[in-house]
Amino acid sequence: MLDPKLLRSDLPGVAAQLARRNFVLDVAGFAALEEQRKAVQIEADRLRAERNAGAKAVGQAKAKGQDVAALLARGEALGSELQAIEKQLDAVQAELTALQLGLPNLLHASVPVGRDESANVEMRRWGEPRQFSFDPKDHVAVGERIGMDFEAAGRISGARFVVMTGSLAKLHRALIQFMLDLHVNAHGYREAYVPYLVHATALEGTGQLPKFEQDLFAVRGDPGFFLIPTAEVPVTNLVRDQILAPEMLPLKYVAHTPCFRSEAGAAGKDTRGMIRQHQFEKVELVHMVRPDQSYAALEELTGHAEAVLRALDLPYRVISLCAGDVGFSSAKTYDLEVWLPSQQRYREISSCSNCESFQARRLQARWRNPASGKPELLHTLNGSGVAVGRALVAILENCQQADGTVTVPSALVPYMSGTALLTP
Repeated sequence: MLDPKLLRSDLPGVAAQLARRNFVLDVAGFAALEEQRKAVQIEADRLRAERNAGAKAVGQAKAKGQDVAALLARGEALGSELQAIEKQLDAVQAELTALQLGLPNLLHASVPVGRDESANVEMRRWGEPRQFSFDPKDHVAVGERIGMDFEAAGRISGARFVVMTGSLAKLHRALIQFMLDLHVNAHGYREAYVPYLVHATALEGTGQLPKFEQDLFAVRGDPGFFLIPTAEVPVTNLVRDQILAPEMLPLKYVAHTPCFRSEAGAAGKDTRGMIRQHQFEKVELVHMVRPDQSYAALEELTGHAEAVLRALDLPYRVISLCAGDVGFSSAKTYDLEVWLPSQQRYREISSCSNCESFQARRLQARWRNPASGKPELLHTLNGSGVAVGRALVAILENCQQADGTVTVPSALVPYMSGTALLTP
């Protein structure tokens, strides 16, 4: 959520910044609603002051033995008027809050200009795409020979699900364990196990609600739950309504969870294989830091995700997303894209974002600044370290052999009980 004070003091400036995202802010409508709120607030304050003064006058009149009937009657009338105006104030404030919750984050000055992904800027590449002596197959053709079963998943759950068995299921598990160990032991993260079901308030805090409700799976019941779309939601909510001591920062969490997404806006996209599914696994990295350290933390977090791909010897590139492609809650985002031979292009495998204080304001996640002694908003960051299914896809395609076998990356062999080759 954007700073309400900034919205009140520089609404045209906010609108100009949001226009970088192709977002049109109704300045006149927002300003009119804010003026209405001010007028109602002033009236509520006036009535409250008059009621308080009247209550004091009743006490003084009683002390003097005077008749207080008129004063009491006026006090009752003021109470009724105040109740009505407070109800009106709540309604206006709710409308303002709904508008504020629909506003995306402001972008960092370094974010490239552009309307869509075609304007994203490549920052660097690592590794050279393998030159095959045969026509490489896609991950579906490779995987179906070693334990990938979309037909069985279709019978159980429908489209955009997969069943994996045997050595392929073990490779999937090995990837998770390898990533967790790397981030905990080499990168200094604290491992977290978190709920996979969360209340709406948790999703509102990280920015998925109310805007992206159609992308979520809701679970019926009282109270209602949602399945998490990413571990970012429960992990970032660990600091909800907290004031952290400065010596606790930075906080760096890593969590492996399943992720559940309806893919409501992805009709017809990546319908073959494991690229885009309703249920997938991810190892998520989350940082909570002092504001002046968040952009150094973004570079660090991105480097930790890169380390996974380097250890697996998978060619990749780092992309700085342009203004029109940065996500709703993010102020700046780097995407990591891994090379897929079957598509002859790079595909996203990780997205690393600095949300600055956008989520923290919704969550009331703060730290006590020793310089002022006062609580201030944290900056939060998150990124995939990395998406497990897409890493599996990349290994199947980049490490396939002409005879249908798949070479296991050396970093994963210890997690595969020494198995170095997957065979049909």
